[in-house]
Amino acid sequence: MNPNIDQRLIAWPQTEQMQVPYQVFTDPRIFDGEQERIFRGPHWSFLGLEAEIPEPKDYKATYLGDTPVVVTRDRSGQICAWVNRCAHRGAMVCRDRRGKADAFTCVYHQWAYDAQGNLTGVPFRRGVSGQGGMPASFDMKAHRLPPLRVATYRGLIFASFAAEGEVESLEAYLGSDVCAMLDRIFGRPIELLGDERQVMHGNWKLYSENTRDAYHGSLLHLFHATFGLYRSTQQGSCRMDAQGRHSLLTATKTETKDQSATGGLRTYQEGQYALEDPSLLAGKPDFSDGTSLVILAIFPNLVVHQIANSLAVRHIQPRSVKEMELVWTYFGYADDSPEARSSRLKQMNLVGPGGLISMEDGEAVELVQQAIVRDGDATSYIAMGGRKGEPQENLVNEAPIISFWEYYRRVMKFASSTP
Repeated sequence: MNPNIDQRLIAWPQTEQMQVPYQVFTDPRIFDGEQERIFRGPHWSFLGLEAEIPEPKDYKATYLGDTPVVVTRDRSGQICAWVNRCAHRGAMVCRDRRGKADAFTCVYHQWAYDAQGNLTGVPFRRGVSGQGGMPASFDMKAHRLPPLRVATYRGLIFASFAAEGEVESLEAYLGSDVCAMLDRIFGRPIELLGDERQVMHGNWKLYSENTRDAYHGSLLHLFHATFGLYRSTQQGSCRMDAQGRHSLLTATKTETKDQSATGGLRTYQEGQYALEDPSLLAGKPDFSDGTSLVILAIFPNLVVHQIANSLAVRHIQPRSVKEMELVWTYFGYADDSPEARSSRLKQMNLVGPGGLISMEDGEAVELVQQAIVRDGDATSYIAMGGRKGEPQENLVNEAPIISFWEYYRRVMKFASSTP
């Protein structure tokens, strides 16, 4: 991979409205550059929840960008993370997604490592009967698994390839608005409820756009608007951090009845449908602030949601320029009543790969990827709410998407051009 990606590789139009070249979704050279400048660059990437590895010796294998990594707790309970690549011949060391172990052995030649990634064993290191073996200069300490810097906030585990001083502290990276929302959602001990995995045949940034897009919520998702979980006429806001990389979309149950704005839309046909089992949406609010929906997108690879009583983190894992995997991890609170837990389990059906709401997002991502495959020189047109990516007190804008692309272009160092 080349960290010095050619700035002239792409000509980003400098126009009154945001126009994104479709080449960013189809060019493998750009994908490789993203791995270096974003996922291996000065950013904090999500790896998992502390609740997934609650005890010493627990581990979880996952990905940071397209790099396989393992996050563990060592014998003392300290959280560690390292690249899942043997120091000998490059094979993946840990092949299980999760488990409990204080030693990790590569199946190829049985080089062994501890939970911190230190090399602890090399078979036939001293040869056999005085023949073969490693040279006398071989230093076990010099052949550990590549470590990552790790930091946590409210039970969420983040890691970075950047050395100390190359990226700000995790709390500074997240910013005050993001931290406040994480304080709100993770302010009580959580209980894991399960997880799902979803492969999308589309570029990871298409999903990043989707989770910053308040505009589509009541148009693409029939269930959202039909049963009042989310409508563009509700009170809500779209906020970004100072860098424009993270976004926070919120909505309340308060709604402005404006038939002139919604008449004729297929997703605003009140009274046409009813739930056969109304208990699906009968849960009691978890929070007293009236906020019924939260979509928190943390650059580059995390989404945290609250949709009614459904709580989850979504881990974006790029696989190639045209494929990604999304890992949904659902949770409730450790002190949930049986009724609250039952409600959360039911509402897991709203989201995920086959969710009553979220199913359409994967389809939308793939529809775009299929349509742009030969049109890298063409561009999108992103203009709802105006050109500037500024905070909005409404749900009919694309400000967070504009901010995302402005930040992305700066990080990737793509030059602007006049069409």
